[in-house]
Amino acid sequence: MIDNEVVTRGTAEARALWYTKKMQCEIKPVAAQRPQPGEVLVDTLYSGVSRGTEGLVFRGEVPESEWQRMRAPFQTGDFPFPVKYGYAAVGAVREGDPELAGQIVFSLYPHQSTFTLPTDACVPLPDGVSPERAVLAANMETALNAIWDGKPSPGDHICVVGGGVVGLLTAYVAGQLPGSTVTVIDTNPERAKTAHALGLSFALPQNAPGNQDLVFHASANAAGLSTALECAGDGTSIVEMSWYGTENVAVPLGADFHCRRLKLVSSQVGTIAVERQARWTYRRRLETALTLLKDPALDCLISHRVPFTALPDRLPDLLNKASDVLMPLVVYDEKPC
Repeated sequence: MIDNEVVTRGTAEARALWYTKKMQCEIKPVAAQRPQPGEVLVDTLYSGVSRGTEGLVFRGEVPESEWQRMRAPFQTGDFPFPVKYGYAAVGAVREGDPELAGQIVFSLYPHQSTFTLPTDACVPLPDGVSPERAVLAANMETALNAIWDGKPSPGDHICVVGGGVVGLLTAYVAGQLPGSTVTVIDTNPERAKTAHALGLSFALPQNAPGNQDLVFHASANAAGLSTALECAGDGTSIVEMSWYGTENVAVPLGADFHCRRLKLVSSQVGTIAVERQARWTYRRRLETALTLLKDPALDCLISHRVPFTALPDRLPDLLNKASDVLMPLVVYDEKPC
């Protein structure tokens, strides 16, 4: 049920998506304050739905031990519910700090029509990055962080198990290394078209290549992790990018795992890789992720366009693990799409 009431605070009118109960969400009126010095008021153009994390939030699968660590940067409310959650908003600066006046910016903000943020929480889009494609920035940060953790080299044979948005972005970045051969592994044969559009190879799990120099796992599925271990060459690292929430996952660490000296490496975007923390800030990482989105080929990752007001009706299907969805683009101009 969508609440169409709007609340006015100063000059701004705003509505936001809230995850209210397990498997339920609704749009509610919220306050968008007039910006103070050092702040900007942003009218949202697009936001992106992160199917992995937002799916866990929607299903109430964020474990209590992670309620604080898994807070989004500008989340309102507390886990499990109700929470205003999300972190991929692109909008136009309506007023506030002259430094950003009139610019299109990316922010780690939930799904909301208008919002006020400190200037330094808004990153202007680089030339060549469209507002629609910019919603991929947070996922590209995750991919960049995984590349840092995996440390691939030119000429490596690399496979990425899991052809969702994060897996495909990771494969895309790895594929920019000179001489690298990158294969995306997924159970959905339709992912082959997307992989090929990004210049990558594709294989179903039964045809996955072996003896790989580096493996990334991003399927959030125990069977996928088994495939990742099977693909790894002796002495290889398997970078585990999946987060399973409350789900317990069986990891096949018997058989030849030890004798082949495989390494299971965790990667999580909430912190910067240890060896880079002295030099890299979160702002620098986000700016870098945005510059990595200049390739128009990445538009193929936006698979669905959804009007903001339709989110409560559409999200159950979009966040269903069985749905063939990559990045749902939330459109705020209220026109049918």
